Amino acid sequence: MKAFTKKLVLANGREFYGYGFGADREVIGEIVFNTSVVGYQEIMSDPAYTNQLVVMTYPLIGNYGMADEDYETKTPMLGAMIVREYNDQPSNFRYTRTLNEVLEECAIPAIEGLDTRALTRVIRDEGTQLAILTDAATPTEEALAKLQAYEEPKNAVARVSCKKRWMSRVANHTYDVVVVDCGIKNTVVRQLNKMGCNVTVLPYNATLEEVLSFRPDGVVIPNGPGNPEDVQPVIELVKQLRGRKPILGIGLGMELVALAYGAQVEKMKVGHRGGNNPVENLKTGLIEIAPQNHGYVVKNNLPGSLEITHLNVIDQTIEGLQCAIDRMVAVQFDPAAAEGECHNLYKKFVKLMEEGRDA
Repeated sequence: MKAFTKKLVLANGREFYGYGFGADREVIGEIVFNTSVVGYQEIMSDPAYTNQLVVMTYPLIGNYGMADEDYETKTPMLGAMIVREYNDQPSNFRYTRTLNEVLEECAIPAIEGLDTRALTRVIRDEGTQLAILTDAATPTEEALAKLQAYEEPKNAVARVSCKKRWMSRVANHTYDVVVVDCGIKNTVVRQLNKMGCNVTVLPYNATLEEVLSFRPDGVVIPNGPGNPEDVQPVIELVKQLRGRKPILGIGLGMELVALAYGAQVEKMKVGHRGGNNPVENLKTGLIEIAPQNHGYVVKNNLPGSLEITHLNVIDQTIEGLQCAIDRMVAVQFDPAAAEGECHNLYKKFVKLMEEGRDA
């Protein structure tokens, strides 16, 4: 049996040994788990996972490689990937590189061969916590000391947001949409383009004047990483935009919009990260399935201007909000990959922009 090369040390002192792949470097970050069966490429390239060590609960990862068209961002910022078994010989006619090659290029370390079921149970029972992926020979005391001295960064959105504006245009567009980049996924831009929208993406610290200078029919506050209370520029921007333009919030964007309306947010014990979260649509009474990736949630003591539209079936946390008078809708899940009416959220946003033109 070959010797272990890497180990994962949790803040609670638990150690998990395995074999390293990807970039050969030490990393510290919050450890979380994702329950998706497929989509590891979209997960590792989702900016919302910036700095996080992601445990994949599905046991086999890497078996279909990496396809050039499937990245959610050009520069993945994942902290590390943790898997039970890594397959470095993909079987997929679309793949162009292996997961290991991409992780090496992006300086993202990874580990395989450990018991991800036991690790997931620890996170589920004790909550997310700091962890360090380090060399197997690193003394436990040294690893724990590094964890205790580590300060979690508060600039995650600033790291992943674009530095200059960029655009995604379509022929014969119907609407102009400004996206405030908090860590936007390519899926959001593609979906807006499908709805006939020209999209202009601005940095997270764009001013109200900069946003309005593009004469948008609507504004999108998308997904992203970190604590929403750290992203004050976007919260202030939404306060100024309320009632002036239709607003769509997604993931972190919903939390930022809620804070701008005077609601409160709190960190979840584990978070929702996976592809099959059941969501109740309070407008239709239907239970719908939606992919999610968030570690914060809006508290259920809302100001009167906000209305709950969706609830999580499992823990009854808020999954959707709206303010009809301001033409604002927001959800915690990914509406592009959701089922049922959840999937039609973009259509609802387009309708709000159409009503705004007629007003």
